[in-house]
Amino acid sequence: MRLATLADGSPDGALFVVSRDAQRCLPAGGTLQQAIESWTTVEPYLRALAARLEQGEGEPLDHSRLLAPLPRAWQWLDGSAFPQHGELMQKAFHLPPIETDRPLMYQGLSDRFLSGTQDVPLPSEADGIDFEGEFGVVTDAVPMGTSAQDALDHVKLLLLINDWSLRAIAPVEMKTGFGWVQAKPACAVAPFAVTPDELGDAWADGRVHLSLQVHVNGDWFGHPHGREMAFGFHDLIAHAARTRHLVAGTIIGSGTVSNADYAGVGSSCLSERRAIEMIDHGAPQTPFLHFGDRVRMEALGGPFGVIDQQVVQP
Repeated sequence: MRLATLADGSPDGALFVVSRDAQRCLPAGGTLQQAIESWTTVEPYLRALAARLEQGEGEPLDHSRLLAPLPRAWQWLDGSAFPQHGELMQKAFHLPPIETDRPLMYQGLSDRFLSGTQDVPLPSEADGIDFEGEFGVVTDAVPMGTSAQDALDHVKLLLLINDWSLRAIAPVEMKTGFGWVQAKPACAVAPFAVTPDELGDAWADGRVHLSLQVHVNGDWFGHPHGREMAFGFHDLIAHAARTRHLVAGTIIGSGTVSNADYAGVGSSCLSERRAIEMIDHGAPQTPFLHFGDRVRMEALGGPFGVIDQQVVQP
């Protein structure tokens, strides 16, 4: 089942069920946040709408009205579950390895998520403008202490996310020991939130087994695969819920999709490519983004739709 939020003048938009070909839709009433909070009751109704769409019912989908599936959320927790990404950063910048057997995670800005086609206003090119392609999940309410074994039952929807980052600010904030604020502006989300069954065999072991294809200004940048997470989403959920309940509508990200075969499949963020260049050539060669640059992301064979955004001055 494929869900979308369309602009209706309200902060959270209106929930619609979308056909598999993304051409038709039916209004579901209310918002996606409300649906997640009552998922057990609401899901059968939403699936009935989806069945009607596949029988040819529905109105044309106005793609210009598509917002992020959750335009704002109670909580956004982003992991860093692809070990190759961290290893490249450590090698390039001569950093000691992080000595932990726990997943890495931080809490980011959640009061707004950009749509997949919305311009990205940022204050300065000198801040090191970067993108990070990743997958995400939306959970229902997760009780404190939920085990990894039980955590997948709480995954209700899957997302494709561009976690925008400002690399010149990030190390300054990290040195304070308090985490990121200025370095992490609003993320963007592809237009369709999908139930795990929509991925078929591509949803396995708490991982999205799809390639994330990235283009910058029309040029191929990479297509790393989502299977190489050291921690699956069930592990990330259990980690986040160890000492607190997670509210319905919590979004958890995988972190930058990165593969051991980076030489063949490329990367999903500029910082990783620059780290590879530092290792191979002694200095980065690829610049960070400039105003007017465009980034496009799509999970190949996936039902999330496309993120296609331009960086602009405010």
